[in-house]
Amino acid sequence: MTETIQLFITCILDTIYPETGESVVRILERAGVRVEFPPGQTCCGQPAFNGGMRAEARQMAIHTIEVFEPTQGPVVIPSGSCAAMVRHSYLELFADDPEWLPRAKALAARTYEFSEFLVDYLGITDLGARLAGKITYHSSCHLLRELGVDRQPRLLLKGVKDAEFVELAGTSECCGFGGVFSVEHPELSAAMLERKIDNIVASQAQLVVSCDGGCITNINGGMHRRGLPHRAVHIADVLEKA
Repeated sequence: MTETIQLFITCILDTIYPETGESVVRILERAGVRVEFPPGQTCCGQPAFNGGMRAEARQMAIHTIEVFEPTQGPVVIPSGSCAAMVRHSYLELFADDPEWLPRAKALAARTYEFSEFLVDYLGITDLGARLAGKITYHSSCHLLRELGVDRQPRLLLKGVKDAEFVELAGTSECCGFGGVFSVEHPELSAAMLERKIDNIVASQAQLVVSCDGGCITNINGGMHRRGLPHRAVHIADVLEKA
């Protein structure tokens, strides 16, 4: 029987990188998965949660739970930060709520980040992708620290034919985005981004891959301001190249 999944596309991919969302769908379908997209989905509530606006975050979380509750199969999210919000922060939001905590736990239990779903759930590390040149990988904060996902995207990238994978110095260091952090602490954010870009340049890889649209946007903005030819892309954009 064909596996059916529910795609939670995230705000950044929906509004800034819709082509990446399309790549995610094509990759999942190539892997033999039937992709459904609940149309009522909106923001997971993470910006409000991180900004201390817990009441607003709860309303967004409730809406998200209600949208996905009637659906079947795993919920796949091409973002470590949004997946971490659903898996961990929803449980914090509803810790003292006997009605919504079980419902939040049920959604969390069926939620996977994109690379995690491919490797751990489907058992796939080679999607037939092919891309010539050097590539490196930036470990986004929520994906690495909250979800513990690091091995999975690396396995997928090392399976890309003709690509030379090089390790990025300070790969686990934040790029400086951190959502509202970059707005509340712009000087610190800028300094962290400069160090990240210095490490990307030193890697000699023209392409830096990440699993989070926020990191990709922040890194690309910094490289553009410095006039660098390097660029950051979502892992789906690499895996879709066949």
